[in-house]
Amino acid sequence: MSKDKKKKLQGFDKAVLKRVLTHIKKYRILVILSFVCAMITVASTLYAPILTGDAIDLIVGKGLVDFDGIKDIIYTFLMVTVVTVISQWFMNIINNHITYSVVRDIRIEVFNHMEELPLSYIDSHKHGDIVSRIVSDIDQFADGLLMGFTQLFTGIVTILATLGFMIAVNVPIALVVIVLTPLSLFVASFIAKRTYHLFHQQSETRGEITALVDEMVGQQKIVQAFGYEDDALDRFEEINNRLEKDSMSATFYSSLVNPCTRFVNNLVYAAVGIIGAISAIMTGLTVGQLTCFLSYANQYTKPFNEISNVITELQNAMACAGRVFELLDETPQVPEKENAHVLTDTKGAIEIKDVNFSYVKDKTLITNLNLSVKPGMRVAIVGPTGCGKSTLINLLMRFYDVDTGSISVDGTDIRDMTRDSLRQNYGMVLQETWLKSGTIRENIAYGKPDATDEEIVQAAIQAPSWKNSQTTRYYALVTPEKVEEFSAKCLPEFNQKSSKGAALVVTAFVKDRSGFTQDGTPDNEVGNGWGYYDLGLHDENLILRARELGLDTLIMGIRDEKAIREALSIPENELLGAVIAVGYRAINPDKPKRKTVDDILKLF
Repeated sequence: MSKDKKKKLQGFDKAVLKRVLTHIKKYRILVILSFVCAMITVASTLYAPILTGDAIDLIVGKGLVDFDGIKDIIYTFLMVTVVTVISQWFMNIINNHITYSVVRDIRIEVFNHMEELPLSYIDSHKHGDIVSRIVSDIDQFADGLLMGFTQLFTGIVTILATLGFMIAVNVPIALVVIVLTPLSLFVASFIAKRTYHLFHQQSETRGEITALVDEMVGQQKIVQAFGYEDDALDRFEEINNRLEKDSMSATFYSSLVNPCTRFVNNLVYAAVGIIGAISAIMTGLTVGQLTCFLSYANQYTKPFNEISNVITELQNAMACAGRVFELLDETPQVPEKENAHVLTDTKGAIEIKDVNFSYVKDKTLITNLNLSVKPGMRVAIVGPTGCGKSTLINLLMRFYDVDTGSISVDGTDIRDMTRDSLRQNYGMVLQETWLKSGTIRENIAYGKPDATDEEIVQAAIQAPSWKNSQTTRYYALVTPEKVEEFSAKCLPEFNQKSSKGAALVVTAFVKDRSGFTQDGTPDNEVGNGWGYYDLGLHDENLILRARELGLDTLIMGIRDEKAIREALSIPENELLGAVIAVGYRAINPDKPKRKTVDDILKLF
């Protein structure tokens, strides 16, 4: 660990704190409003003991009670309570808005910056750790920041205001409090400075375990194929144990702040009580004033406990913020030239000249590569794993830039082009399929958001199927008129009743295709059984997708094949599978008793 990093971990990193304040500065008006609300809350809270003391002083003795005066005090007390509640409510709303606005801004900034980072950074860092910084660390930062706004403002104002009120009531007692106060602050500061590095270590270990889980979930096939489950579990337990140790250490040392400050605060409270009692005897301090002072002493010491908790949370928040800012400080990819060429009307001529490249400087990968590809040519690059085939694609797409040499498209060096225009002119099929969370349409149109429905359908048609045979066929009836007409002609009465109000889909497949060779001879004795098998899988996917959308389905058999073919003009070379009703059920049907596992599973 470097000296600079060690220095940072000894306490609050001032640079991190400065950057946090820079983000908060944008909402300075709201911060001022929050501070004003805190002052109103504290002032009204501190005024209450004065009212209580005045009420006590109006009770002189038996039969000597100023009820009118007490009544006025009660009315005032109720008004003060209302003001306290309203101001505190507004302060909480403002603080929440500030916190989550700052967190939103930072998260957007981080996400935008991540998309500007070179692929080399993404490849050389654990993805789970990056995710942990963007999600978990920022969430931890938000919790600490919210607590800081909620309790720190109020705590500081309470301490200062309480001292002012105590000075107004009795100067000598107030001086005792002022003398003992630095001791509490010193204890809290001493412990807090030594817990920052523990929270930083906790955040790093949390990133490690997130990275491991991300790897194991994303590569579960490989884990199981190579029997890595036990090793993965051992690694997980090792990191998890370290996380437990780091968390316990951070929590243990940070938890010392509260009891230590409480001890000091109890000393303050005791000193106020003793000196106040002596003053009541010696100087004529009234019982009401002493009661007021004891209440102030309690209110004065309470914020120190809250602030100590805030400091602990802020240490954690600053440690998490530091990891987020580390990501923001990573150097983005090489910026494009001011007059970068926009590639349009591409002919497709690619020239690779004297290219050298390596991921690690001391480990050569591609040396002196020369290749010329003319428009319309088909070129296959063949070689063993690790020889640089995927790397060449990365260079062509400018995910990485060549160390020496050049790559040109239509006579222009790709480093002189905009990355967007270059990549839009490539068609790239990755080794591994990736699907983003969204609809099929969104996934197909990912590379061309403005694609028409016709283009999307044509792209979907190109999706591979068994021997690219694409034997399934669907006939959908969606208009009420067509559904009613079809039901009356083609469905028995009980199916008409069961599917009333639903859309109808007739499924079929082209016979003598699935399970057959191209010349029409069966591959095996099953023949068209493979067609029914494939159609069944397609129907299942249709039903499952309908369920995801909250729809119900009803599978009905082909009762009148001739009527169905005539109604939908289905050719004879297509075999019918089922009629599927899609809609919302009107009633919950009675389900037959389910079979046991022994009825359907035989183990040998």
